[in-house]
Amino acid sequence: MVVVPQSMSYAQIATLPAEYGLYSAFVGVLIYCLFATSKDVSIGPVAVMSLTISQVIKHVQEKHPDQWEGPQIATTVAFICGLIVLAIGLLRLGWLVEFIPAPAVSGFMTGSAINIVAGQVPGLMGITGFDTRAATYKVIINTLKGLPNTTLDAAWGLTGLVALYSIRYICDGLGRRYPRRKRLFFFLSVFRNAFVIIVLTLASFLYCRHRKTSAGKYPIKILQNVPRGLKHVGPLHLDGNLVSALAPELPVSTIILLLEHIAISKSFGRVNNYKINPNQELIAIGVTNLVGTVFSAYPATGSFSRSALKSKSGVRTPAAGILTAVVVIVALYGLTPAFFWIPSAGLSAVIIHAVADLVASPSQVYRYWRVSPLEFCIWLAAVVVTIFSSIENGIYTSICTSLALLLIRIARPRGYFLGKVTLKLHGPSVAQPTATRDVYVPLNPKASLMNADVKVLPPAPGVIVYRLEESLVYPNSSMVNSVLVDYVKEHTRRGIDMSTVSMGDRPWNDPGPKPGQDENEENLKKPLLKAIVLDFTAVSQIDTTGIQSLVDTRNEVERWTDSPVEFHFATILSPWIRRALVAGGFGIGTPRVDIPKEIAAVVPYRGINFSGASPEKPDDIEEQQIAQTPSNASSSSVATAPITLEDTPFIHLDLVQAVRAAEKSALRSSDQISVSESESGSVLKS
Repeated sequence: MVVVPQSMSYAQIATLPAEYGLYSAFVGVLIYCLFATSKDVSIGPVAVMSLTISQVIKHVQEKHPDQWEGPQIATTVAFICGLIVLAIGLLRLGWLVEFIPAPAVSGFMTGSAINIVAGQVPGLMGITGFDTRAATYKVIINTLKGLPNTTLDAAWGLTGLVALYSIRYICDGLGRRYPRRKRLFFFLSVFRNAFVIIVLTLASFLYCRHRKTSAGKYPIKILQNVPRGLKHVGPLHLDGNLVSALAPELPVSTIILLLEHIAISKSFGRVNNYKINPNQELIAIGVTNLVGTVFSAYPATGSFSRSALKSKSGVRTPAAGILTAVVVIVALYGLTPAFFWIPSAGLSAVIIHAVADLVASPSQVYRYWRVSPLEFCIWLAAVVVTIFSSIENGIYTSICTSLALLLIRIARPRGYFLGKVTLKLHGPSVAQPTATRDVYVPLNPKASLMNADVKVLPPAPGVIVYRLEESLVYPNSSMVNSVLVDYVKEHTRRGIDMSTVSMGDRPWNDPGPKPGQDENEENLKKPLLKAIVLDFTAVSQIDTTGIQSLVDTRNEVERWTDSPVEFHFATILSPWIRRALVAGGFGIGTPRVDIPKEIAAVVPYRGINFSGASPEKPDDIEEQQIAQTPSNASSSSVATAPITLEDTPFIHLDLVQAVRAAEKSALRSSDQISVSESESGSVLKS
């Protein structure tokens, strides 16, 4: 009841005869159900794809006038796009769709819906004399200018649009008021498209049948002849010159074809609690469009409105598409004489009513702003560019800005210098003693969600704890290096007494102290850096540039401190990250200046040692006692044992263990320095 009027209406958007919309609908629902992994998605003509096809036809016919007809152009697009999408599915490259976020999809869908509505208002009002496929803002301006020229078509168009919304809102209200009959009112609401088209067609027939002019025109614009049956079945004649002319328009058509379908199928999979296979869905879309070219169909993809109706109707399997195909083929062979009198303004009303739901609601846009203001900007940019330029530029804008934001997030990740908060843990009963637990949170109060009265204690003097919030790879490794080195130089002591260094021996960009300023006095107030702890909890990848960045950081801070600095790593689960760190001279306690020429072999985990410390482990590392508490919280004693990672004593299981090891090492180093200076008769200023 919905697919037949919508298919003819969407063919009107694509500037194609109405029967081509029915061809696409018939092939889409029939072929897709044989390959689908979604039971709800309805394949066929859709508004955004139809608008894109109209733009493609306009582009080709402007560049090559009177050379190819619109149906041939549309069918060729279906063949090439279907072939590309099928190849993507067979090569299992469906994950590429994940690079386009939901706000970007919503943005160009909203802009396209506004574009379609603006382009259909002239047909609704009977206004002619300008290009309705121009930029949206131009169409709106020309429509406003043409309002005084409104024709009798508006009586059918406005009446149909008001009736569609009235039936919808009345049925929804009655469904809420009478919950037991909600399903009945839902199906009555579903019939509104067919009901309105039937009434408007009957009114058009009664009014126009005796008012045909001598020139063969009627008082209002009607659909007129729709060929009966499948009149254009046959193999596609692929024209190489046409393919060359279509080449600039193919990327955007392919993106819409696969992106809209995957977004819709995933959405209904979440709603109805089943999982789709994106690659199989792309195969289904590709095969559907390739077979559709035999029937002269234009590109078909998933329809949101018809899929929602299928879902609410309670379909159980994709085989529901077979029934829809039967209805469409019956309409093609049995109802085409009645299609003659369908008013074009009524089809415009159906389009506006269906497409308006694609416009993002204010509450949805506000949620984009609440979740991510940057993604809201992407959504807004896609809408604005689509309205003031074209749907093609809107899609490219949303994709490019999304990828740019992704690169920025990778290249400029968040990172935090951490401090400690000790939490008190109460036992299950009053008789059991209270335990404590150390939690590491950002030192900056603004970056932490802790209460204002909670005091965050910095690590022991000479220890820095830093948490990376992104993989350490080539786009961001330089920034991580700069952040660590700058923090070290600002908060820790320089190991060299700069008063003994002449100005000529200083780095060229080191201006030295200001006149009258004692450089060593400020320097000696700071602690000497002994250890850096890096929390790798959020690090899933590390590459050669990232390792080189860590090597550079180690070299720079050791030049600053003029003494060795230990690097401790916490929560590394990937053996490949562990391998990379060992290859860079980290984690094993053996200092190295540069990356070795040969890549180290994979160092697998050798198991967990519960018997004590590793014989290769340095004596100044303290292992944390990790307790395992039974889930039933019984009164039995809790066994504890030290857990170590063999061969890599500077790579720790968790952050608490890493910080304790670093703090003990720094404390022992400080004690050794104090003893050494006392023996030499010097005084340590701290």
